[in-house]
Amino acid sequence: MYGGTIVAAIDLLVDRGVTSKQIKVVSAVAAPPALQKLSNKFPGLHVYTGIIDSEVDERGFIVPGLGDAGDRSFAT
Repeated sequence: MYGGTIVAAIDLLVDRGVTSKQIKVVSAVAAPPALQKLSNKFPGLHVYTGIIDSEVDERGFIVPGLGDAGDRSFAT
């Protein structure tokens, strides 16, 4: 699943009354499928990323090497 961790985090905020336009996402790395998912699900969301890594595998992991960025960040 692309962008699963950030989508879950934003869903928590939206469930508490925060609008997409009020949220700013800052990430070190992002992949196009996740950015597209965020754009479709949260209109008006602002995303700032250090780099866009264009290659993901069939599981949505950034390759080579990073894997699931959310899992790496939160040791899940």
